[in-house]
Amino acid sequence: MKLQVLGCHGGELPSCRTTCFLVDDVLALDAGALTSTLSLEQLCKVDDILVGHSHFDHVKDLPLMADLIIGRRDKPVTIHASRECARALRENMFNNALWPDFTRIPTRKEPVLRIKPFRAGSTFQVGPYTVQSIPVHHPVESCGFVITRGRTSMAMSGDTGPTDKLWKVLNQTPTLKALLVETSFPNALHQLADVSGHLTPQTLESELTKFQRNGCNVFVYHLKPAFLPQLKKELGAMPVEILELGDTFEF
Repeated sequence: MKLQVLGCHGGELPSCRTTCFLVDDVLALDAGALTSTLSLEQLCKVDDILVGHSHFDHVKDLPLMADLIIGRRDKPVTIHASRECARALRENMFNNALWPDFTRIPTRKEPVLRIKPFRAGSTFQVGPYTVQSIPVHHPVESCGFVITRGRTSMAMSGDTGPTDKLWKVLNQTPTLKALLVETSFPNALHQLADVSGHLTPQTLESELTKFQRNGCNVFVYHLKPAFLPQLKKELGAMPVEILELGDTFEF
């Protein structure tokens, strides 16, 4: 599997883009940086988008993408979202008030986008990928994912505070090659991190004691731009790699 880092921050500034990864050019993980990084030709190749939860920084490019690719694809782009997230997208984004309902444009039978709900904790197929969703700890329904193709798996934590189910699933995945795990706030803001369902370097270190790593690469994302220097310093001594915009990996 090829992984491209389109966005890896917990906020947006000229040098920072919100969460978005691209697998094999066709599967997007979250939609925080699709239209700001991909060309129109590349956007049209994306067939499926996995959305971990409904917060704006993870879904913000969905409406802009729909507007760009209309009339340029033979089939809709499928947005895979948990039931609560799917409801939030329908009611609060594609509601003909905030944005046109591209799940019915140009027609109900042939829309630009299709929202396909899944039950949090379920396993489902997305093209050649088997996706296991894992409920994690966040103020809204949020899921991490294990994505498997053939003998290779990679995982993404989604936005989460301290959690247990994620690590149990990862420890039962012998084909796991890479883990993308969030860390948002510096240690001094641990109370804010706990309340908002995020990790600090200190809580990440504690969480990783639950993980039977077995050679798996651990990559950190979702660093808040306002605290980047401090976060990088606090993560510096840990056996993890901080993701940067434009990073590409083959697993």
